[in-house]
Amino acid sequence: MSDPKTENRKAKNGKNPGALESIRDFTDLVAWQLGRELRKRVYEITRRFPPDEKHVLVAQLRRAAISVTANVAEGYGRFSYLENIQFCRHARGSAYEVRDHLTTALDAGHLPRTDWDEAEALAKRVIQVLNGYIRSTRERQGKARQA
Repeated sequence: MSDPKTENRKAKNGKNPGALESIRDFTDLVAWQLGRELRKRVYEITRRFPPDEKHVLVAQLRRAAISVTANVAEGYGRFSYLENIQFCRHARGSAYEVRDHLTTALDAGHLPRTDWDEAEALAKRVIQVLNGYIRSTRERQGKARQA
């Protein structure tokens, strides 16, 4: 597979929005970057949870948030397109898990609605970008087969 990993996104210099850029590391992936923002937000939010949730909801939320970026990174490091896609699907599932745990925290009164709205929007954006990355990886796989 000599095709460099690429992702449709804005150029870092602000020019040529939507241009394909070469991705040199998993940290260059917008999906990973947004997942990192979600993980940081989850840590910030869970610091304010009551102590009795430390080993339950806090642990579950943090574990799911960590899983988003970890799976994107692991998928990037895999040899095949199919493995990369599978790990991105796991990352997407973890983002959905974060959404569910955040809703549980909201329902339990541990999370103000404004914080939930912000985190929910970020998690949905992570899912949206992961879907795009999965789609573009599938397209690269198809092109590699034809070559």
